[in-house]
Amino acid sequence: MPLLSPALSPALSPALSPALAGFGTGAGLIVAIGAQNAFVLRTGLARTWVLPVVLVCLVSDAVLIVAGVAGIGAVTARAPWVLEVVRWLGVAFLVGYALLALRRAARPAALAIGDVGEGVGAAAATRSARRAVLTAVALTWLNPHVYLDTMVLIGSLAATYGDPGRWTFGAGAALASAVWFPLIGFGAMRLGRFLTRPAAWRIVDSVIGIQLLVVAAALAYPT
Repeated sequence: MPLLSPALSPALSPALSPALAGFGTGAGLIVAIGAQNAFVLRTGLARTWVLPVVLVCLVSDAVLIVAGVAGIGAVTARAPWVLEVVRWLGVAFLVGYALLALRRAARPAALAIGDVGEGVGAAAATRSARRAVLTAVALTWLNPHVYLDTMVLIGSLAATYGDPGRWTFGAGAALASAVWFPLIGFGAMRLGRFLTRPAAWRIVDSVIGIQLLVVAAALAYPT
């Protein structure tokens, strides 16, 4: 849940600067555990391609927030079928990614986290980086909640501040992403030495798999 709900944010706007309100709203939206956060955490724990994954997530959020503040959110609000298509694409992707995580949990392997990426060929390393980046892109751009949160909700709240306040609000929301993703990505690297055993990865992948299935179910059957 956002720290400032859609109903409360406009009412509180006179008491909060646009930047502070934007940061609080953005933080409340992105901190909730989801597929994107789960992947960034796992990348940080594995110490593999953390920087490009973090950059994909925060740049994507910034682009979507700018689009929402610029008014594209109004277009998607008038064309619900677009979000419906994205929703089912997201369900399919989340289920597939969850099954991969559960398969890894069923057959966990020891992982020398500090050595990941070392001693491999350039082609293999490039493929690994590409795979990580493409996964981050898919988890971001195929997640309908991202569009609802950044383009529709943040865009609508930003509009209540007029010009130029709406852009300050959007900058605050984008700053929340710029703080959060490096925090969980690079912060997770601290835990690497505790996760060199197969049993640890069994737990991590099991939790991620179950979490993604829950998110997919919530998307497929919204209340």
